Formats: sequence, C-alpha cells, structure tokens
Amino acid sequence: MEDQAEELRELMRKKSFSTERIVKPKEPKRTRIITITSGKGGVGKTNISINMAIAYARIGKKVIVMDADLGLANVNIMLNLVPKWTLYHVMRKQKTMKEILTETDYGISFVAGASGISQIANMSDDERQNFIAELDSLNNADIIIIDTSAGVSSNVLDFIAAADDAVIITTPEPTAITDAYGIIKIIATQFEDLNMGLKLVVNQVKSVAEAKMVADRMTNIAGQFLNIKIEYLGFIYSDERVSRAVLEQKPFMVTDHRCKASICIQHIVDRMEKAEVQPRGGFALMFKRLFGR
Repeated sequence: MEDQAEELRELMRKKSFSTERIVKPKEPKRTRIITITSGKGGVGKTNISINMAIAYARIGKKVIVMDADLGLANVNIMLNLVPKWTLYHVMRKQKTMKEILTETDYGISFVAGASGISQIANMSDDERQNFIAELDSLNNADIIIIDTSAGVSSNVLDFIAAADDAVIITTPEPTAITDAYGIIKIIATQFEDLNMGLKLVVNQVKSVAEAKMVADRMTNIAGQFLNIKIEYLGFIYSDERVSRAVLEQKPFMVTDHRCKASICIQHIVDRMEKAEVQPRGGFALMFKRLFGR
C-alpha cells in the first residue's frame, strides 16, 4: 500500500509540475490588408483612406497607410509630408522598411510607394527576395490601408486580389457609378474565386436616401448580372469641412472629429471591425501573390 501511495503522490507531483508550466500559445498577430480603390478619380479615395486610418488608430490599432497610386501619388500631400525615401530604395537595398516608414502627428504611419511599386516587374530575383523579407517588418501593424490609383490597371487588380478587403468608393455622380460598376465587373470576370470581402462606400451624398439609392442600384446589379456579392459599408455626407481640411492639408478627422463626414468614417470603421476576416497570410504573402500574378 505504501508503494502505491508513493506512486500516486509521485503522479500528482508530475501532474502539478506539468500543469503549472502549460502555457497556452498565443495566436500569431495578423495584419489586416485593406485596399481602397475606385473606378474614376476625384471621388475622395485618398481622403477616405487617410481618415479611415486615423479612425482605426483612435480605437487602438497600429495603422500604416501605403500610397500605391502609380501616377498621381498624393497621400503625402494630404498629410503635408515630404518623404525622403520610398519603397524604391528598399527594393534597391539602399534602405530598410523601418527606415522609410514615416511617422505622422495623427497616430498613423505612412509608406511612400508610388515610385517603387512601378518597378516591381523589373526586380532581380535577389532584389525580390530581399524586398519580401523587408515587408515582414510591417507585419507588426494591425491594419495596412493601401490607397491605389483609380481605374482598372493590372496593378490595381493585383492589390484588390491580394487584400483581405477591397473597398470601392463611388459618388452619386452617374459617371462615378458607371465606372465603379465597371471595376466590379472586371473583378468578377478576372477572379473566379474571389476569397475576400468586396465592399462599397458612397461618398459625397446629400442624404441617407440618396446613398441608399446608389448602394441598392450597385449591389442589385452586381448580384443579378455578375453573381457577385457587394457589402454596403455606408456613406459619407458631403461636408464643407472636408474641403476646408484638404486646403489645410490636414485630415478632417483631425480638424473636426465631430463633423458629419468624421462621424460617417467612424461608423464605417466600426462596421469593418465587426466583419469577419478570412486569414490570408499577412503582408509579405500579399506581395508574393502579386509576384505570382
């Protein structure tokens, strides 16, 4: 009996020892990639990208905005920043990703990438591998918002395909609606299995009814003729404070966080946060997918 009792005590000691040291592994932090795009220019895409980033930062997220407009990069202009280094210098091994990351006064970081991204196709294998490795340093961010150029170039489609969420911006203007439908149609035909969230924001609206009319029209046509589901995220009121903030080269979420446009942006971000995101592998893998295309 003493031997059995000793064995039981020893067993309990081992169980206690192992239990005390069992540590539940942490789930790896995953960066959410959001691509902001539009069918035509002038619909407020860049402004929305920056102010969404600030709204995310205000709920405790670490956010990076990447300027991926190849022709008319203007994120830095709206932030009143003059970046010295871009992704081009990372590609050429002249700078690291951390060295080109520009901090702002608004709680977000910024990557100037227009001149660099246009050179992706011409990188050597060695440059490409180094570039992907450098991108891993951005994986400590919670959110990366990519502001693309307007239209349906191959670069825009690549960023849409590689992101977790693609947010399409339109306005009630007929040409903007037509062009937004055009980019949705191309997305539907280019990607048979679109494993990401395709979302819609209607900007510069005068009323809730106007926004709903545009959204219903877009979502119904996309569902009926393209067999693709579009999630209506919300709208942003036409607000004179937005134009004033642009002239001041400051985000309107900063100049007046209680204006109608700011409240709309916060509502959109709140809806994004409630949406379930399918894991897609992080920022570096996003660029691997781009290279694969």
